[in-house]
Amino acid sequence: MLRVTYIDGPTALIELGGVRFLTDPTFDPAGTEYRTATYVLRKTTAPAISATALGALDAVLLSHDHHFDNLDHAGRLVLRQAERILTTPEGAGRLGPTATGLAPWESVDLPARDGRPIRVTALPARHGPAGGDRGPVIGFALAYADDPARAIYLSGDTVWFDQVAAIATRMSVQVAFLFMGAARVLQVGPAHLTFTATEAIDAARVFAPAPIVPLHFEGWAHFSESREGITQVFRAAGLEHRLVWLEPGRPTELTFG
Repeated sequence: MLRVTYIDGPTALIELGGVRFLTDPTFDPAGTEYRTATYVLRKTTAPAISATALGALDAVLLSHDHHFDNLDHAGRLVLRQAERILTTPEGAGRLGPTATGLAPWESVDLPARDGRPIRVTALPARHGPAGGDRGPVIGFALAYADDPARAIYLSGDTVWFDQVAAIATRMSVQVAFLFMGAARVLQVGPAHLTFTATEAIDAARVFAPAPIVPLHFEGWAHFSESREGITQVFRAAGLEHRLVWLEPGRPTELTFG
């Protein structure tokens, strides 16, 4: 059984086979602003669970370390609670000895308390339009090492492109966590940097009949599509029944394994 607790934005606690994974840690309070030379990001919601309440973490699945809405100030402190950090090779070089860099399609196996090791595979992602992405970024697949073709997909910050479609040719996605909200930072260009709802429909079709679990669609001011808008697009496509909305702070069990 897969157990997921949605915390905030891209941040969720995923428990599989007794292994505790945390995705892209963001734990700063609502209203925090992050200023760079070209733009300002603003956090609009607080985490549903405090960092101190997380407990021990076996691994952080960090899609990338260079954007505040995927790793904020308090999130960097949370990295210290994890046995290891799995991220991009570039990010691992910045984060130190507990970080392991994975290029797309590289894998590591983690021991599990139920005796079935969990295989974590880095997956291709493109954080924006061709030639204008905000990468490097990776997604992740989680699977039992003795059954690697059946997987949980975590998109990370990506748009729909051919390499996402190719994932479905190499593994059978049982649950798909999609980073949605069509993030836009106008100071760096008009293009969306995460899945639009329409692109999520494309993903839902290639990953059929997997449940689609939206993440990273709220909690920051730069998202351009809301839960209501996402639901409307899925309803129009006849796929609303595939959506699984997580309640912040409440564990949800999903079928896997």
